[in-house]
Amino acid sequence: MSQKNIAIIPARSGSKRIPHKNIKNFLGKPIIAYSIETALQSGLFEEVMVSTDDKHIAKIAQDYGAKVPFFRSSETSDDFAVLSDVILEVIDNYEKKLNRHYDNICCLLATAPFVSTSNLQEAYKKLLQPNTDAVFPIVKFGFPIQRAVKLENQTVKMIWPENKNVRSQDLEPAYHDAGLFYWIKTNVFKKQKTFWPQHTAGMEISRFAAQDIDTPEDWKLAELKFKFLKNETEI
Repeated sequence: MSQKNIAIIPARSGSKRIPHKNIKNFLGKPIIAYSIETALQSGLFEEVMVSTDDKHIAKIAQDYGAKVPFFRSSETSDDFAVLSDVILEVIDNYEKKLNRHYDNICCLLATAPFVSTSNLQEAYKKLLQPNTDAVFPIVKFGFPIQRAVKLENQTVKMIWPENKNVRSQDLEPAYHDAGLFYWIKTNVFKKQKTFWPQHTAGMEISRFAAQDIDTPEDWKLAELKFKFLKNETEI
């Protein structure tokens, strides 16, 4: 029996550090358009929807092919709402208001222009493996985190001084969330209310293929990385 999947792209209006971040022009089109188009082109989803509290964002999302069957509640639109609450509300609305049920959820971030259809497809294949309830992409830290330092009264100190004389190559590699998307089985998500349940698999991607975008400097760096990747694929 085939699985039914939904892509949910959260995009509220209240970005402070980068005003209108979710629809800001990113190298020629609103940044949210990349996530919508990639989800649609992947062929994985019965529904690609945007969860928003803003009519302007909704209009742009619909122009690029996404669905906006309802708007967010005030509870999931403020600065204190967490991502899991947003997605739970969407699933609840689909089930109770529209009588539509999905086996798997892909929460795809609105500011994720680096996501490719192959990323989504590879992660989905991992999700379907035994003993796997969730999958998200991860990136290896460029420097061993065990050698991290802190500033204490303007003095540099190691967080883990026991590693001061340990060779970098002898330290365990560490990874971080790429901040692009999260695949998870719907029944697991509804029970555990997290994108990181016990049986979560990671999919390693290149540092060039991800960029957290929280500040104007992050935005510029993301555009540089995106241009670099585009030039690499065109060579």
